[in-house]
Amino acid sequence: MGTTQLETVPEPKYWHLKTVLGEALDSDFAVGEILPNERELAARFGVARATLRQALEQLELEGRLQRRRGVGTTVAPPRVGVDVSTTQHEWPGTHNDAWQPVDCATTPAPAAVARLLETDTGEEVHTVRRIRVTHGQSVAAELLYVPPSSVPELSAIDAPSGPARARAVLRELRRLGLDGQDRAVELGSARADDAKELDRLPGAPVLVVTTRYVVSGRTAAVSVATYRADTCRLTFGDSGDLEISDHPQERQAS
Repeated sequence: MGTTQLETVPEPKYWHLKTVLGEALDSDFAVGEILPNERELAARFGVARATLRQALEQLELEGRLQRRRGVGTTVAPPRVGVDVSTTQHEWPGTHNDAWQPVDCATTPAPAAVARLLETDTGEEVHTVRRIRVTHGQSVAAELLYVPPSSVPELSAIDAPSGPARARAVLRELRRLGLDGQDRAVELGSARADDAKELDRLPGAPVLVVTTRYVVSGRTAAVSVATYRADTCRLTFGDSGDLEISDHPQERQAS
């Protein structure tokens, strides 16, 4: 990364600096590597630290950088693909599932989920908590809501709590013949519990994917998955369908 003169560039200084820094990330830095501090970078490029911060914030928004508490600014790993098509017909917990079960509790479903499940408000359901990890970092957290009627053979004795209980619920779900699933995606803000799980500040942008699993014409389970917006990208179906690329320069090159 050499010194670059920015005074004659007509576009905003921070935007040009973002482009220069982005190119350097591809050629000079490895995933997880810590960038020099702001003072050093600002001096190297001959810009004010405020300009540098704008460029770094933009790169973080685009998923190129991550600011980690107690670590500093690091080069982000490639974004995780989130398939939001409805062509898949698999239950959670199948052999190619990237999620890790964490816990399972019996709790009332939120009102919006209860409506999807067609259960009474306040009725308790099995709530499976799972996380998705890449490069040693949590990138998504999921709550899977399963009414007792969907897993009538589940035994509390075999797996009373924890990951074992979660795996037992997933195992019982896979006994059902899945007719299909539908998904809804929306941009949201991280709640306090999600932010802690994902190492983000409360209110940070997230992608919320709600999946409804259908068996014999009824909703057998509902998943609400919260993805870090800075480390995940949406994909739509198999190759040939629309895909949102990892980085802007890849879209420009295509």
